Order: sequence, then C-alpha cells, then structure tokens
Amino acid sequence: MINTKLAPRVPPEVPSLLPLAQRTRLAQGQRLLTTWGDAAAPRQLVWHLWAPERPVPGAAPVVLFHGGSGSWTHWVKNIPALLDQGRRVLAADLPGFGDSDAPERGTDADAMVEPLAAGLRTLLGDEAADLVGFSFGGMVAGMLLAEHPALARRLVLVGAPAMGVVPGRQFELKAWRHLKAAQDQVDIHRHNLGVLMLHDHGLIDGLALEVHIANVQRDRLPRRRLAHTDVLARSLAAVPCPVHAIYGAHDVLYRNHLPQLGAAFARTAPEFRGLQLIDGAGHWVQFEAPDALDAALQRVLQSDSNMPLAQAGSAPVAIQNIA
Repeated sequence: MINTKLAPRVPPEVPSLLPLAQRTRLAQGQRLLTTWGDAAAPRQLVWHLWAPERPVPGAAPVVLFHGGSGSWTHWVKNIPALLDQGRRVLAADLPGFGDSDAPERGTDADAMVEPLAAGLRTLLGDEAADLVGFSFGGMVAGMLLAEHPALARRLVLVGAPAMGVVPGRQFELKAWRHLKAAQDQVDIHRHNLGVLMLHDHGLIDGLALEVHIANVQRDRLPRRRLAHTDVLARSLAAVPCPVHAIYGAHDVLYRNHLPQLGAAFARTAPEFRGLQLIDGAGHWVQFEAPDALDAALQRVLQSDSNMPLAQAGSAPVAIQNIA
C-alpha cells in the first residue's frame, strides 16, 4: 500500500510510467494559458513552464514544439537535461493537440502561427527564445519565424518534414479509430510507432505506448497536408536567425535522402549552421536516443552565433554522427 502522505501527487498529464523521480520533477512545472480568437468565446492555448534550480544568468528560455498528433510529452525525456543546463523550458500543446483548443479556421500548421505568436509575446514579452521544433512542430516553428522573426534568436529543427527533397511518402500508417477492442487498437499503435516513430522496435515499451496513445486520442486535426509539401524549405528563406538541424540517422521521413536534406537546408536557410545525425535512432529521436539528442542540443544551444555559416554552393554540409 502506498503511503499517500509520503508519495508526491503527480498530475495526470505526466506519463505514469516515467520513473517517479522524473515524474515528480516534471510535475513541478506550471500550466499556463494564453488565449486567441473571438473575445466573447476565446480559445485557449496550453503551455507548460519549468524553471531550473540554478538558472544561467542571461540565458534565453528554450521553447519546445512537439510533433503531429502529439503534445508536450514528446519531450518528457529531455526537459530535465535542459533544466540541468540552467535553462527555463516552455513547452506548448500546439492548437488542436494535447489540451489546447483547435484553431477556429483551418486544420494545419498555417492556422497555428498567429495563436503561437500571440502566446509567446504574452508569456515572454520581447525576450527572444531558443525555439526547438520536432517533426510537425519544426515545420510550424519555421513558418512562425518567417512571419515573426523577432520571437527567436535561434531555431533548432528536429526531424522536421516539408523540405521538398523526398518524392513521395516513405511510410504508411494504419487506421485505429474504427476498432472496437482496446487491444486491437494497442496493436495498431504499436505497429504505427514501429513504422514511423522508433527505429529500434525493442524500445516500443509501455512508456512509448502510454505517451503515444494519450496523444493520438486528443488529435483534433485529421486532415493535415502541409507536411507533404516544401513549405518549411520556402519558409526558411525568410528566417534570419541561425538554423540548426538534428535528425535520427534512420528517420523514415528522409530514408535514403539524407545527403539531399543537408543540401536543401544549406540552399534554403540563409543562416544554416549544420546538420547533426544521431546514430541508431529514428524519427522520434529525442525519445529513442535521449542522451545523444540532449548532448547534440546542448552543443547547438551553447554555440557561438558568430561562427562561420554553412553557405549554399560552398563545400558539402558536414554531417556529424553521434553515438
């Protein structure tokens, strides 16, 4: 029997299968709300904020955008490392995902730009953040900064789609909402995690399933198409801050196209600083290889913004493999 006087109460949105120490630490964050839309019936955007025990003076906050059909929990394994580096962490539930309301009009990334811009200005004022976007959230982040460049001093894209280098879909997911039996749904979720998210199928464990199932059940934007275009590549042309890219070496979005991906970044982002690959990891790289991703992200976030740039038409972009 658990002694409820000694065991800390953890909010339900923190995944229950995380180790208790990590759950307790994540539970210390604040849940914040910003609003947009009709003043008579405003829509709510949910944010989660954590403050480090030993903040680094003058360090910008790190803002995390999750992937499609996700929520802030796409980053559960990485938030503690950022806090240990003395960084404030602000993670969004993008509109239509997690606990945030869906956009009034539109069902894709372009409908999220203004709510996110307004929310960041409400929470951070004029302070520019280090913006890190995973997958769909990376595409959203690029589109956001193309229209509101003052919001970030650095953009980090993790497994982002829509760079225009892949001729067609590299994977197919199975439908699950029509299934009646819970176990049949779990079997499909396990399949889809293996097809898209995780390269090592042995890592499709209880925690991965818990996070994934809770997230896809709250996805209210089923008709997203922009991820299959080159909208991120086109947006990066208007992003003035340094742009970094981190991908799993086995990311199915760019299977057999990673050299073209690096070249596309160098060609489209004026301030592109390089592509890092995480060995042995797939699309959900920050969950599959958290230590390697945390180390790669730390190098990026501590990098000198005046370092030489990777210019289009120069030598091939260096791809760094990280064990």
